[in-house]
Amino acid sequence: MDLAFTPEEQQFREEVRAWVRANLPAEISHKVHNALRLTRDDLQRWARILGKKGWLGYGWPKQFGGPGWTAIQKHLFEEECALAGAPRVVPFGPVMVAPVIMAFGNPEQQQRFLPGIASGEVWWSQGYSEPGSGSDLASVKTRAERKGDKYIVNGQKTWTTLAQYGDWIFCLVRTSTEGKPQTGISFLLIDMKSPGVTVRPITMLDGEHEVNEVFFDNVEVPAENLIGEENKGWTYAKHLLSHERTNIADVNRAKRELERLKRIAKAEGVYNDQRFRDEIAKLDVDVVALEMLVLRVLSAEKSGKNSLDIAGLLKIKGSEIQQRYSELMMLAAGPFALPFIQEAMEAGWQGEHVGAAHCAPLASTYFNMRKTTIYGGSNEVQRNIVAQTVLG
Repeated sequence: MDLAFTPEEQQFREEVRAWVRANLPAEISHKVHNALRLTRDDLQRWARILGKKGWLGYGWPKQFGGPGWTAIQKHLFEEECALAGAPRVVPFGPVMVAPVIMAFGNPEQQQRFLPGIASGEVWWSQGYSEPGSGSDLASVKTRAERKGDKYIVNGQKTWTTLAQYGDWIFCLVRTSTEGKPQTGISFLLIDMKSPGVTVRPITMLDGEHEVNEVFFDNVEVPAENLIGEENKGWTYAKHLLSHERTNIADVNRAKRELERLKRIAKAEGVYNDQRFRDEIAKLDVDVVALEMLVLRVLSAEKSGKNSLDIAGLLKIKGSEIQQRYSELMMLAAGPFALPFIQEAMEAGWQGEHVGAAHCAPLASTYFNMRKTTIYGGSNEVQRNIVAQTVLG
């Protein structure tokens, strides 16, 4: 494996860096670098800027309107965006459902749904987890009953991220109870403006409204919104989850947050403490190791090998790193990291800070990062998958 970038790849990096620097709004970058609250408009604004350039679907092949980049180019693009302070691309549309539509949707579905995803105009949500069916997706109970040319959907999804903004939601639904649980699941696209769809907020520990419950009460969904074949949704779901778990690793954000940790440690006067420096160094090594693992995956993709078996490994290590840097930021600020003033998350807030301004988001980030080892398939389950598929 050659981990050195070619001259062409380095040139590509420079081109991406220059474009992002010229087009990323400064006020959005400021919010990202300082962990301040991003609004829907912030996220949508950056998505549309990328969409206009043709880069929102940066992982898409040219035949579907994407740039047709290599795996290495996609990695470099993600890294330059993260280091510049760009918001993460909300993955549910361009990174998760789009590849499923490309691989398993029919031409009419591709023509209907992909343009709105590529432009950033249509916001997608993910309807996978249910009460009692988080990591055990095979046990989903949301029911879709075929009646003529439509499905009647009843059930509940939970922990649906940013569903309050959703235009469409892709769902795993049960269309059969015969055989193994996995064999009775279908993959359905549902318009969230349909009668019978109710979104109820879940307020988290940090006071944010990031996740939701979504209820379906006799929701009528045209049968033409079924992706692929009925009862084959488990296959499509696994295809999507490999993209999700690689995305969750988010090594590029970890590199940016590692620099933020160092800034906070220096400002709080603990950067020269040998024990604290040791902890930063250990985290630094873990980030480099994760990046090497990501590059190994990309190298395997480049050579045509199947790398999706270790997507779970990326998820495990990436999520643990996210929790660790949020913990070290709290430790660096000490008691000043504990007070939580929700209004201080807003850019330009003029109220009185407890400690330095950089302390305000630390408790919020720490609380939020408790989820990372659970969502996208809990790390315990991922270790079992890795043991079975990689170790044998």
